[in-house]
Amino acid sequence: MSGTDTPIRRALISVSDKNGVLDLAKELAAHGALLLSTGGTAKLFRDAGLPVREVAEHTGFPEMLDGRVKTLHPKIHGGLLGRRDLPAHVAAMQEHGIPPIDLVCVNLYPFAEVTRRGCTFEEAIENIDIGGPSMLRSAAKNHDAVTVLVDPADYAVVIAEMREHRGATTLATRKRLAKKVFRTTAAYDGTIADYLGALERSADEPFGETLHLGLERSAHLRYGENPHQKAALYGRFGEALEQLHGKELSFNNIVDIDSALRLMMEFAGDSRAVVAILKHNTPCGVGAGASPREAYEKAFATDPESPFGGILVSNRVWDLPLAEVVDEIFSEVLIAPDFTPDALALLEKKKARRLMRWHRDRMPASELDVRSVVGGFLVQDRDVASEDPAAGKVATKRRPSEDEAAAMSFGWKVVKHVKSNAIVFAGPDRTLGVGGGQTSRVDAVRIAIEKAKRQGLDLRGSALASDAFFPFPDGVELALDAGATAIVQPGGSVRDDDVVAAADARGATMVMTGARHFRH
Repeated sequence: MSGTDTPIRRALISVSDKNGVLDLAKELAAHGALLLSTGGTAKLFRDAGLPVREVAEHTGFPEMLDGRVKTLHPKIHGGLLGRRDLPAHVAAMQEHGIPPIDLVCVNLYPFAEVTRRGCTFEEAIENIDIGGPSMLRSAAKNHDAVTVLVDPADYAVVIAEMREHRGATTLATRKRLAKKVFRTTAAYDGTIADYLGALERSADEPFGETLHLGLERSAHLRYGENPHQKAALYGRFGEALEQLHGKELSFNNIVDIDSALRLMMEFAGDSRAVVAILKHNTPCGVGAGASPREAYEKAFATDPESPFGGILVSNRVWDLPLAEVVDEIFSEVLIAPDFTPDALALLEKKKARRLMRWHRDRMPASELDVRSVVGGFLVQDRDVASEDPAAGKVATKRRPSEDEAAAMSFGWKVVKHVKSNAIVFAGPDRTLGVGGGQTSRVDAVRIAIEKAKRQGLDLRGSALASDAFFPFPDGVELALDAGATAIVQPGGSVRDDDVVAAADARGATMVMTGARHFRH
């Protein structure tokens, strides 16, 4: 029967997560399988009236060392690893009284959960599972004959196959389940290695000795950044986003969506409707207003040329008035916490447009920023710092007015999401000019001013936000010439005094936050 539909005559089940396991055990028993188990799982089966044999009775060896040695026995691993199609294996098993075990169902000790919530080193060590991974690996290695379950979500599949195949499972299913086991044990061991490797972390060495991502592929993508590049998506990106309509997401769509959500998180505490438009992973415009449509119109006015084929994100439900105005231009992706039924009906008329429901509560609290380099990876904390310019150092003689302070705050939230060198001219409720991705800061200022002029936007009384310090006064002087009266920047240049003097000479106000936000 090896390599074909294999009947399950003997099953070893030992789980901490009891969800669904009784249904599995009942199905096994109905097909005549002998149940082997331990502890609470065995009690659950006995209480349900199912015949069950304790592992210690099966092996003839008692559980010992506080449960550390329980299933580490030749009668267990021989029964799992023995090849049914090799006469020598069959003979050896018969000689030593080792009956084959055809199914293993095991949960691993919750090492990640215990260490994540905080525990002592001793508690962490005690939650390193030895017997579970050993049985899973033995069974998975011999999946030609053994069915192995590590995920309760797969119980229903095995139950259905047993019903269809007279108590047997198919090779295709056993192979799929075996692959899941090795993914699970690899991630499990990686988590343990990372925990132990991070015990000696310090302020000088804040990251551990190893980094195991342990991510599962969630989607094949049509191609990567360009059509000649292959691509795939790994991890849990889909947990925070639910696609309601449109073609599958592309590599570039996902990169842009990521940027859009991180920008919108800056406005999480804003009581106003906020809409942002992004293109090529950078903001084109951001606006705030009493309604999503008003916010969109302010964002769109910053740069009406770039949004074609862009990404739009709203912090409020996407309603019909916003849908009607957005429907006039081609947009790749629209993102919102939800869409009203009439807005959805209108927006779904264009098949190429992707509509994404954003589950903000499922956004990860913290993540690492991982980037590939030649022969390795760079790792850093995500830039989630969010300074309030009102709490910064007023470097000039004049303090900002209330409107200037609001404009600086708005611009500061946006500029950290623009590619460096980054400049944003802003009012209290909108962007007015964006310049980014330049090799000199003064060029970024020039581009932002030129874009605002091209759209007929008045920069008088605006605030300029800069992601890093001004190395020379020239950028500040250009901004003041264009009409800006307030500047927010990190400070820290050797020429800070010259930069402040240039602002003072024009009666402008300048705040230094002390925090830089490069985005390369």
